[in-house]
Amino acid sequence: MKPFTKKLVLENGKEFPGYGFGSNRTAVCEIVFNTSMVGYQEIVSDPTYTDQIVVMTYPLMGNYGFMDEDYESKYPSMGGMVVREYCEAPSNFRYTKTMNETFEELDIPAISGVDTRMITRIIRNEGTQRAAIVDIDMPHDEAMNLIRTTELKHNLLERISCKKRWFSRTPNHKWDVVALDCGIKYSFIRQLNAKGCNVTIVPYNSTAEEIMAFNPDGLFVSNGPGNPADSAVVCNTLKALRGKLPIFGVDLGHQLLAMSYGAEITKMKVGHRGANHPVKNLENGKLEIVTQNHGYVVDEKSLEATPLKVTHRNILDNAIAGVEALEDHTFSVQYQPDCSPEASSTYLFDKFIKLMEEQKNA
Repeated sequence: MKPFTKKLVLENGKEFPGYGFGSNRTAVCEIVFNTSMVGYQEIVSDPTYTDQIVVMTYPLMGNYGFMDEDYESKYPSMGGMVVREYCEAPSNFRYTKTMNETFEELDIPAISGVDTRMITRIIRNEGTQRAAIVDIDMPHDEAMNLIRTTELKHNLLERISCKKRWFSRTPNHKWDVVALDCGIKYSFIRQLNAKGCNVTIVPYNSTAEEIMAFNPDGLFVSNGPGNPADSAVVCNTLKALRGKLPIFGVDLGHQLLAMSYGAEITKMKVGHRGANHPVKNLENGKLEIVTQNHGYVVDEKSLEATPLKVTHRNILDNAIAGVEALEDHTFSVQYQPDCSPEASSTYLFDKFIKLMEEQKNA
């Protein structure tokens, strides 16, 4: 058996020796787990995972490589990855780089050969916590001191949002949509394009006046990382735009839209991350299996003082997964509508289109 090269150290003191790959740097981040069986490239490049170490519960990663066309962002910013087994020889005619080559290029440290089931149980039972990926020879006390003294970063939107507006156009478009970039995934932009929308992507701190200057038919508020309490500037913008144009928010955008109405957001013990979460649509009673990626949730009691109506709930813990205020033509969901044409949740984009039609014809 070859000697271990790296180890994962948790804030509770437990250590997991393994084999490092990707970047050789030390990482100290919040550690979370994801239950998806496929889609690791989309997970790695999802800006929502900025500065988080992600434990993949599915045991084999890297088996189909990375494809140049499948990234969800231009500059992936994940903090690190933990896997049970890493495949060094992908089997996929489309792949251009291995996981190791990709992580080296993106400066993402990773570790394999550890008991991901045990790590997941610890996170599930104790909640998310800090963790570090360090060299195997770092003394335990030094690693624990590193975890205790390293300050986790805030104001992540300032780092990952676009710095200038950019465009994604489609032929014969019908609608002009502004997308507020809080860490937007490319797949959302592609879905809007597929629905006949020209999309103007603007920085997270764009003002209401700057957004309205584009004369948009609607506003899309994207997913993103971090604590929504750090994004008060976005809430102020949404508060100023409510009722002026249809607004559709997802994930962080959902939390920020709810906050703009006065709702409170609370941190979850573990969070929901993965592609197999059951959500019930309260409007038609149908069950949707969706992708979720969040560690915060809208507080139930705080909604009572707002005009927001709950439209979706997570079946597993009854958490709020969608709200709307139709008098303002605004709605949002606490999950990421899948972008394949046959996905059950793409109807949300159709709902957005319908609201823009109603506003235009009013």
